Amino acid sequence: MFESVLVANRGEIARRIIRTVQRMGVRAIAVYSEADADLPFVAEADEAVLIGPAAPNESYRNAHAVLEAARQSAAQAVHPGYGFLSENAAFAAQVVEAGLAWVGPSPAAIEQMGDKIRARNLVSAAGVPVSRGTASPVQDVAAALAAARDIGFPLMVKASAGGGGMGMSVAADEDALPGEYEKISAFAGRMFGDSAVLLERYFPSVRHVEVQVLGLADGRVVALGDRDCSVQRRNQKLVEETPSPAVDDELRQQMFKAAARAGEAVGYRGAGTVECLLDTASGEFVFLEMNTRLQVEHTITEMATGLDLVEQQLLVAAEEPVTFDPDSVRSSGHAIEMRVNAEDPRRFLPGPGRITVWEEPSGEGVRVDSGYVAGNLVTPHYDSLLAKLVVHGVDRDDALARARTALAGFRVEGPKCNLPFFAELLENPEFVSGAYDTGLVARMRA
Repeated sequence: MFESVLVANRGEIARRIIRTVQRMGVRAIAVYSEADADLPFVAEADEAVLIGPAAPNESYRNAHAVLEAARQSAAQAVHPGYGFLSENAAFAAQVVEAGLAWVGPSPAAIEQMGDKIRARNLVSAAGVPVSRGTASPVQDVAAALAAARDIGFPLMVKASAGGGGMGMSVAADEDALPGEYEKISAFAGRMFGDSAVLLERYFPSVRHVEVQVLGLADGRVVALGDRDCSVQRRNQKLVEETPSPAVDDELRQQMFKAAARAGEAVGYRGAGTVECLLDTASGEFVFLEMNTRLQVEHTITEMATGLDLVEQQLLVAAEEPVTFDPDSVRSSGHAIEMRVNAEDPRRFLPGPGRITVWEEPSGEGVRVDSGYVAGNLVTPHYDSLLAKLVVHGVDRDDALARARTALAGFRVEGPKCNLPFFAELLENPEFVSGAYDTGLVARMRA
């Protein structure tokens, strides 16, 4: 095992990874921006290196600064967390070229799965179901209209290099398509440096279900569980649960096999997530994308399986055996995660500010991964995620009850916070029944 690991991230992400690194007896090195100097992860690390000002491109996305911090601190490995440089194939390659271990899949796997069109074609060839769509980038509006006539409306217009729910929109018909195409192409060029666009059939009523996979050092890819991520605002997740209430055992095994095949198609190593859309009308699922990193919602898989996924990541990166039997992974009970964000609970717009009160719940089956404490300033420079409130129960009803109790004990004052939304959600008949889809939040706010 490594003697030192640099965590190339911030906030609750860095804090959570540092916790496991230190538990394993490994020195944890943090990097931080000037804006984050007072956050808990900086003090909790064994060593912390300032890498630049608040702007992400000058700090956490600055590959040169992160690599220089690794050199200065004599780190042996780099864990990118999730977000920032975690799915940057060029950065992963630089880490390897610098003689450090990269805690994640190979740069080639990141590159292949980072291009949505290439990933779609790759997994389709491996026998993974995909929705009807374009097999190559759509170059202009005329080509988009021609492709749309084959695929049918409504259409999802997507940035090929996008991810995390960004760079996506829906075109209901031919009249809407030109405007949506131009909007997404421009956004993709601005945000991802790649204006390529693909088109896919849009399903009006779907569940967003993903499978946690782990690629082992011996070449096997195993599925560790599914997660339902259908509670979303603007295509970005707010609540996840495992197992999905919409998936029966037979379908679950089909999804597990497809996810493993997707990982095997790129020689995947480490933790990753195969995301799927489940058509609620037909019960059929299709590949959406593969996230070549640990996900925010990995916590519920950990609660259900008893595994520490960061520990498994580090073991795979060090080419050591994992701590569990890959042939007999078992999940128990039901787990739910709520993403506590500094945002308006009705319109979901960011609301930064200084935290004056921070009180976390505790108790059996309750876990809080937080990045802040009272007195910290939530700045507008980064994602609005403050913490993840995670609960585990013997079944879904028990998990819902624990979620309500835990939520009542969580107090955040100062910045705007979406805790009231979760209280509303936990009483919503659609959500409580388990029979909801990705349109739930929009219906709640109609």
